[in-house]
Amino acid sequence: MSEESGHKPSHHKHHHRTVAPASVPTLIVTVSDTRTVETDTGGALVEEMLVAANQQVLGRRIVPDEPEAIRNALAEGLCTEGARAIIFTGGTGVAPRDITPDTIEPELERVIPGFGELFRMLSYEDIGSAALLSRAVAGLREGKVVFAIPGSRGAVKLALDKLIVPELGHLAGEAIKAR
Repeated sequence: MSEESGHKPSHHKHHHRTVAPASVPTLIVTVSDTRTVETDTGGALVEEMLVAANQQVLGRRIVPDEPEAIRNALAEGLCTEGARAIIFTGGTGVAPRDITPDTIEPELERVIPGFGELFRMLSYEDIGSAALLSRAVAGLREGKVVFAIPGSRGAVKLALDKLIVPELGHLAGEAIKAR
């Protein structure tokens, strides 16, 4: 079939997706001064959604909104045997204590600008202009995929449903090729 008819030739299919890992061992880090394991509903939802998508969760932890704690969690995640992705939740807004993107982005070898752009676009469809307050970011470091998303359950659901779960294997496969 021709591209004009709306069908792409088979050689245009996403072959690199077919070789992407089906399961990506992932760590979850909640950034919050106030959350506990019992009250961390955003981190819990990340874990639930990853497990439901047949992704392996290697661990979940909570760190305070402090640059050193966030950097340490990233460094530990990068050193965790088998980990291929790290998802940070919380601290992505514009309040003075929201420092997750400011701390993580300089640590990335390669930023994936489309992640934040698409997250805000999809978020805008849900919550309107308040979406501009999100500073969600993603990138690559040491062959691993790193995400920083808001901690609210609505934002977590949106990010995982629409972006992270559909592309996690693809991104993890590309991350190791980039090294």
